[in-house]
Amino acid sequence: MVTDELRGIALAQYRRQQVIVRRSANRVQAIWRQINRGDISGSWEQLSPLLVAAVADAQAEAARLADPYLDEVLDAEGADPARAGRVNPGALAGIASDGRPLVSLLYQPVIDWKARMLAGQSMEDAFRGSLASALRITATQVADAGRGATGVAMAGRRTIQGYVRVVQPPACSRCVILAGREYGWNKGFQRHPRCDCIHLPTTLIARNQHRGRLGADSFSPTTRPGAGSPGFIDPRAYFNGLSRAEQVRVFGEDGARAIREGADMSQVVNARRGMQTMTAYGRRVLATTEGTTRRGAFYRLERARTEARTGTRFARDRIDARRGLPRFELRTPRLMPEEIYRLAESRDEAVAMLRRFGYLT
Repeated sequence: MVTDELRGIALAQYRRQQVIVRRSANRVQAIWRQINRGDISGSWEQLSPLLVAAVADAQAEAARLADPYLDEVLDAEGADPARAGRVNPGALAGIASDGRPLVSLLYQPVIDWKARMLAGQSMEDAFRGSLASALRITATQVADAGRGATGVAMAGRRTIQGYVRVVQPPACSRCVILAGREYGWNKGFQRHPRCDCIHLPTTLIARNQHRGRLGADSFSPTTRPGAGSPGFIDPRAYFNGLSRAEQVRVFGEDGARAIREGADMSQVVNARRGMQTMTAYGRRVLATTEGTTRRGAFYRLERARTEARTGTRFARDRIDARRGLPRFELRTPRLMPEEIYRLAESRDEAVAMLRRFGYLT
């Protein structure tokens, strides 16, 4: 069960990590500004040991927080604190999260700098772009080292069964729908560059049963300076706390509208992964391939709808197919919410179509 005490522990860990990220970013920025504009590559090569040290030191510092964090969680849950070993922070420092040497990754902003100038940007604009890239790499690699160390620490404590994903605002739509999602201890942490989401280790995990999360979330997300760092384990609470302008920015105008109408947030967000324009109903429409495979939600809905309409039972698996049951063939493209709003002639029709295409249950 995720209690307020456990969430408080997770948020305190997040704040500690953020202090380390900011400190390392300040170091990298100070060093990056010393690069000689007349000899970018040569100057960077001279400064690269300082850059690598700035990031590697922060990676090790972030990794060192993992064991105390897990100890605090286990103490709060009254669980056995025994561990198979301690995290080795040095093993997570000096390398990028994709396995390459950190020095190689930190050279990417130099390449970006030169590419920007070749594209016609001024020296100063290209420099600012490269600095932003260097800072993004720094923040990502330090956070990844902290998350990696937390994963290692969880593996070494057999009483930890898994973790709950805690989302920090401001978050992208793909992170929001993962708020409160439960994972096993050996499940990797999905993230994007500069992702702020964190593990909340737990001794009790019940995936897909909606235990291990709070039934309601009293926090309101905000990006106002000094407003604190709430942590979210409920996607709908996050969405409801946003202003309409922020809802549109994060989810798109039509996506936000669909969610306000009651659409499943995961379906709305995931649909955009396979979004494409195709011909259907005698016109060009905006549709998605998401959920249209045999295991997809829309495929199953259409199969059930067709069975109810025709009285035909279709094969669910290979055993059914060998018994002679016909396979269902999906012929209807799955429309995107914005296409539904464009085609619907009334609110009732829009709601019916949102339900038909799997956005409303």
